[in-house]
Amino acid sequence: MDFWGTTDMPALLHLRPFAFPAVLLAALEWWARTAGANSDALAPPTLAAQAFARALRDGSLLSATAFTLGSAAIGLALASVLALGLGTMLGLSRRAASASFLSVEVLRPIPSVALIPLAMLVYGFGLRMEISVISFACFWPMLVLTQAAVQQVEPRLLEVSMALQLGSWARFVKLVLPAIVPRLFIALRLGVAIALVVAVTVEIAANPNGMGYALMIAQQSLDPALMLAWLFWIGLVGWCTNALALRLQSAVARRMGDLA
Repeated sequence: MDFWGTTDMPALLHLRPFAFPAVLLAALEWWARTAGANSDALAPPTLAAQAFARALRDGSLLSATAFTLGSAAIGLALASVLALGLGTMLGLSRRAASASFLSVEVLRPIPSVALIPLAMLVYGFGLRMEISVISFACFWPMLVLTQAAVQQVEPRLLEVSMALQLGSWARFVKLVLPAIVPRLFIALRLGVAIALVVAVTVEIAANPNGMGYALMIAQQSLDPALMLAWLFWIGLVGWCTNALALRLQSAVARRMGDLA
């Protein structure tokens, strides 16, 4: 290490993204212990950390997280399969896209939370109700992105598939799917974010399970430390799921490059 400490610069650069959150937490800690000492809405981050540790020890943190992530994953998987199949069909067939245009444009803008009362009537409280709302919310943006990706496939590839007399399934697997994989990951990352947001929203509004319900119970119990702990945890879970999606995208891209 020299006089200016230049050998430590790479380590400092890795820590730089955490500087602003650390400053915010320190400011919140100072405010909550001085001017906001009597606040019923906010608590010092140190108390939130203690509440987080208690929730981790009693198992409520892991059980609620597992329920939310499980319902989000199942709903996203269902939406992905349906969007990939229907989006491919609409992207390859102008006639089908034209026939379905009005239906898609009418149903797509419906807010997913508006379906919660209907889903409760059909499925009642529980996992199936939450999955149905998540699937509806994720399906439409993934459908639009998949259709657009298929429509941008090089026409000469489709001409080659016709010249080779490939069937519909072989054409999709060998030509269309490899060509749209990069754009599919954009749809997947969008779907991951939507699935988690909708899952927590459904749990806050209607479903007595998961992280959203735990957050609402903390608010109704006037426990700002626990509420803040759940907020931080939900944000961390969202960041981790997005990071995993990015890693999966990079791994598939490298794999496709090796195959090429």
